Amino acid sequence: MTTAVDDLKERMLALSAPDADGVLRAGAGKRTARTALAMDALARLWDEARAAVPFDVPSRGIGLAAVGSLARGQLGPCSDLDLVLIHDGRALTGARLNEFANRLWYPLWDAGLDLDHSVRTRAQCESVTDADLPAAMGWLDVRPVAGDAALVGDTAVSILERWRKAARKRLPELLDSARTRLERFGRMPYVNQPDIKESRGGLRDVVLTAALSASWLADRPHGRYDAAVERLLDVRDCIHLAARRDTNLLLAPYQAPVAAMLGLADPTLPEDERAATSIDDLLTLLARLGRAIAFSLDATAARAEHTLVHEQPRFSFFQIMHPRAGGKREAPKFELLAPGVAVHEQEVVLAPGVNASKDGGLPLRVAAAAAERGLSINTSTLANLAKSPIRYTDWDDGARAAFIRLLASGDRLLDVWEELDFVGIPNRWMPEWAAIRNRPSASAAHRYTIDRHMIAVTSQLVRGSYDDEHYAALLLAGLLHDIGKRPRVTDHAREGERHARAVLERMGFDARIVHMSTLLVREHLILSEFATSRNPNDPKVGEELAARVEDDSTLLDMLFDLTKADMSSLGATSGEQISGQVGWSRWSAQLVTAMAANARAAINGRG
Repeated sequence: MTTAVDDLKERMLALSAPDADGVLRAGAGKRTARTALAMDALARLWDEARAAVPFDVPSRGIGLAAVGSLARGQLGPCSDLDLVLIHDGRALTGARLNEFANRLWYPLWDAGLDLDHSVRTRAQCESVTDADLPAAMGWLDVRPVAGDAALVGDTAVSILERWRKAARKRLPELLDSARTRLERFGRMPYVNQPDIKESRGGLRDVVLTAALSASWLADRPHGRYDAAVERLLDVRDCIHLAARRDTNLLLAPYQAPVAAMLGLADPTLPEDERAATSIDDLLTLLARLGRAIAFSLDATAARAEHTLVHEQPRFSFFQIMHPRAGGKREAPKFELLAPGVAVHEQEVVLAPGVNASKDGGLPLRVAAAAAERGLSINTSTLANLAKSPIRYTDWDDGARAAFIRLLASGDRLLDVWEELDFVGIPNRWMPEWAAIRNRPSASAAHRYTIDRHMIAVTSQLVRGSYDDEHYAALLLAGLLHDIGKRPRVTDHAREGERHARAVLERMGFDARIVHMSTLLVREHLILSEFATSRNPNDPKVGEELAARVEDDSTLLDMLFDLTKADMSSLGATSGEQISGQVGWSRWSAQLVTAMAANARAAINGRG
């Protein structure tokens, strides 16, 4: 006996096929077509099930609902079907309800479709979503499939209303769930084989962002964010096609086929080089998408938390006649931090009346103030900063000082730089940055993208006993030490020296700072290489290393600090430990320290 869903899996795959050249195009349209196909087949399956049972199934009091990706219109080529049979407790007896449900579920299983199903009353749906956060997230998107659409709609409206009423209490639970997933799955931009659903910056974060928006505590981003979501769904669809099953893991065997389906394979390159280059471009794409989605979730969550803290309207009725206001409304309070920069309600914002489109130095002042105060930059302020007329050739003493203050802000640099990166500001300060932004490292030891790794290294460099000149040179070397990591570059340290010199001279830094920074970029691998391949007790080795730092003990100290930060920032993913061979372990620390001591003895001996 045939059913409406017998060949549904094959038809969905046929709808999802790439074009003749192997590239998957019109992903959003294909998702809409798959959703329509599945909904139509399920509606016909409902009619077949009603006809097959030996009792009447009423048109009221029982209905089939789609939730999850099916309800959102985002069904993948091999996605499971999330279905709920909702009843009012009176339409059918327990035995008949079970028999009718089996007439729906078994044909789907027999057709080889993955199914997530349940049978519940409206009250049971409410109870489950009240207690189960993932269930509540799924129920924020509901679509009637067949039967009593009013019952399905009323249930969905009730759950949404309960979510909005409880959102203030459940916000910490929602944010905790994001942190738990981060610990387990890591950040999508920094994982070589990511789970594009569960990792930070993945599709689960999209659902959380939508849930925050549905709570009315904060609106979600649009425009660039929507484009990032659609492109990540394209990646998910290509993984399904490569794996021929429902999975969100971008495993190594799938990466070349997925990259080809996304149009990232260059047909002019030899086959082996084509695959390697396309995988590199795929991971770069995922880094960009993941960072955009993660930032959007963080920004939406920050606005939601802000709403909880400041639930009262700024100009409430009682303020109108407040004694301090003299019977007038009290204006918002701003604390000025720098020219054009202020703090308002624990966020860094533009001072009243400031026009960002007329001040190219404003982004640097905002960034330095946010980093030094440990505050976030307001999202609207970030959007305004993107309009600043930044010219990478225009650097004065104030801009250079603000840049060094930003780099010297420690761990806070990571968050502020990420905020700036979301609106593309670092690329405008340093055009060379665009070549390494979001790009994975060719070294298996690295788990961070190249740009994130360099920021992580810089954040670990502390002043110690360095004077201003030496500390500035060290920070700049940390920022640029891997700037030479480009495709087909065999010596990225030498290449990096060239790019670093161009950047720093263009910024107008003192010649001595440029010299020290570029030397450290050129030699940033030498101490670790000597430590693991040369005899630390050989005086000649010490003399050779000392010559590489121009017999300067302070430069040797700076090289040691840069080496330590570099090896400490390789970025093990969740549940993974960097080995003692490549990270900053007790063993490697002993080797590097011994080698540095050998070089110091050579310097002192020459003195």
